[in-house]
Amino acid sequence: MPMVRLFIAVEVEDRNVFEKILNIKKRVEACSSEVGLKAVEDENLHITLRFIGEVDEALVSDVIKALECVSNYRKFLIRFKGVGAFPSVGRPRVVWLGVTEGVTQLKLIRDCVEVGLRRLGLRPEREEFTPHLTLARVKEFRPSRCLSDFFTGFSDVDVGTSPVTKVVLKKSVLTPKGPIYSDLFKAVLAE
Repeated sequence: MPMVRLFIAVEVEDRNVFEKILNIKKRVEACSSEVGLKAVEDENLHITLRFIGEVDEALVSDVIKALECVSNYRKFLIRFKGVGAFPSVGRPRVVWLGVTEGVTQLKLIRDCVEVGLRRLGLRPEREEFTPHLTLARVKEFRPSRCLSDFFTGFSDVDVGTSPVTKVVLKKSVLTPKGPIYSDLFKAVLAE
């Protein structure tokens, strides 16, 4: 059977908030000449609730069933605020925009989906879930005034709130130019 690469995501649904995020992303992207970083493509910006990875294509319908519990949760708002990096701003590998409101709801939804995924025999992720939106990935870190100024200048930036009305199962196809995402299923939250 063919394999597919899957993840579960929350998208930025508010257009104004999305535009503000793009402006912040452009600021970190401006540092790419000093630091070996690659910004996430605009259309690929999202919050990953759960990276599933490579699975047999036959499992997709079962993964969709694992998302049924999402309808038990009401729509809510998330607030994007502050930038940071994993593992640290001193040695960044992933540059992100933080989520400061709606974290509890995101974790509850992730936990309900996780129960269904475990029933399918999918292993849980090792890292603790920290809701964030990845802006860029650092390929080759070199100390950079530009990046240091970016972290200082945007450490407390409040981008605003965006509604969460759905959770999306996405397929990722890796290409030399970067991943191409497509939506396989949208699980809608209750009113």
